[in-house]
Amino acid sequence: MKKKTIVVALGRSAFGETFPEQRANVKKAADAIASLAEAGYNIVITHSNGPQVGMVHTAMTEFARLDSRYTVAPMSICGAMSQGYIGYDLQNIIRTELLDRGLYKPVATIITQVKVNPFDKAFSNPSKIIGRYMSKEEADAEVKKGNYVVKEEKGYRRIIAAPKPQDIYEIDTIKALLAAGQIVIAGGGGGIPVLEQGTSLKGTSAIIEKDLTAAKLAELVDADELLFLTGVDKVAIHFKTPQQKFLDSMTVKEAEGYMQDGYFGKGSMLPKIEASISFVSGHPSRKSVITSLPHALPALSGKTGTTIRE
Repeated sequence: MKKKTIVVALGRSAFGETFPEQRANVKKAADAIASLAEAGYNIVITHSNGPQVGMVHTAMTEFARLDSRYTVAPMSICGAMSQGYIGYDLQNIIRTELLDRGLYKPVATIITQVKVNPFDKAFSNPSKIIGRYMSKEEADAEVKKGNYVVKEEKGYRRIIAAPKPQDIYEIDTIKALLAAGQIVIAGGGGGIPVLEQGTSLKGTSAIIEKDLTAAKLAELVDADELLFLTGVDKVAIHFKTPQQKFLDSMTVKEAEGYMQDGYFGKGSMLPKIEASISFVSGHPSRKSVITSLPHALPALSGKTGTTIRE
């Protein structure tokens, strides 16, 4: 019997804001991934990189301020650094968990570049706030460079575009590793957004919505299932109100109706619903599941979580 392929999208709850906190949380993620491996899945993992990419960007900015020989690191480089940092923790701890269970399955992290459209309307309507707080003078300097800033209660911060993913340049490598029986970590933080310039790829100042990259990754590896592991057991409508209702399942049509009625938060559940619809639409054999980290395996068998199908 052919093994099923699953793309697992790990949310912020799988990581942490400090090194010790992240190591502790990743152990929980590793337990869920190892259980999926024991169940016979071929596995590709993608993950959040917030607040890690912000931490890297802030650190590199402060370094440049302390030493004038260095310039501020572009967002593409910060994204690559966060992929490497998180990938290291994941592959290291997952490997240990697998071996402790008597399983030998190599784990590899791929620094992943994702194609974006230079004419994506997101570039003129930035929505992702990043980095440290700035003074008015620093914010004005950023604006003069052509960057966008937003004013918050504590000061000013950079705000950058969130373009949609068009393609994944390392997809052949990901497929080859997957076919060789390895667990692959790819597309971290939505991937590094790049623009094609002839034969070159140029990083751009943006952050791709990680859930949409998860759907693109699942599509390109022809996955059977897409699993979002987040901070809630099930999707709800009327969230945190007296009318709150948890959903065991949704069709694409139902999910689109809930979206139109504004039931899902833009910075939380909405991207997961959009990604799920993108992945399962037109494919009756596919399913997307949204649940919390401890319930990964039970949710795939319909015992909990929210399942979305065509």
